[in-house]
Amino acid sequence: MQLFYNADITNNQTTFTFDREESRHIVKVLRKKEGDTILLTNGKGSVFTAKVTFAADKKCIVDIVSEETSEPLPYYLHLAVAPTKMNDRYEWFLEKATEIGISEITPLICDHSERTSFKAERFEKILQSAMKQSLQYHLPKLNEPTSFKDFVNVEHEGQLFIAHCEETDKKLLKTEIQPKQKITVLIGPEGDFSIKEIALALQQQYTPVSLGNTRLRTETAAIVASHSVAFVNE
Repeated sequence: MQLFYNADITNNQTTFTFDREESRHIVKVLRKKEGDTILLTNGKGSVFTAKVTFAADKKCIVDIVSEETSEPLPYYLHLAVAPTKMNDRYEWFLEKATEIGISEITPLICDHSERTSFKAERFEKILQSAMKQSLQYHLPKLNEPTSFKDFVNVEHEGQLFIAHCEETDKKLLKTEIQPKQKITVLIGPEGDFSIKEIALALQQQYTPVSLGNTRLRTETAAIVASHSVAFVNE
């Protein structure tokens, strides 16, 4: 069944009216008509079963028939990932990580970063689309870009990891993850973290980890980290 998202849907609501853009998509593109049933979510864990009562391309109204609450992921994964030079690679990461299962994302501005900004509105739409496509009901939180120093100097609960490519003692991420925990993983830019950044992270009790035997692109490393955490929690 098709899943729709709108952050404005509240618990115990009995009807909902879609805006013009979404109404046109529902009626003209998906050809939904009066009497059809659809699923709605507010991205906060609630899923609503609704019946179309008025179907027009400028206004679509539904009656909410039932409401359920979906459990969140059994873990909380926060990935702090440096923006990639090409935006489409970061967008790919956002999409796939959401499908796999992620809780929070922070674009991390590092010493070797070649990109320091992004289009937040577009990234939000990618997260929403991936959430709907994978039939999930919790929308990952997307934070504003944050400098590496500011990020690691803030206290984060749970297990803390930094994945880097320097030839130092590192543990495999997949062997260090504990199930049902809060986990933060730092993923650097194409030029990797600087020596200074790695040292700062270690001072803040981050564990240095490897994601495998090969050198990975930023977005690939982020996906490997996402999958490793999801796998341990299966």
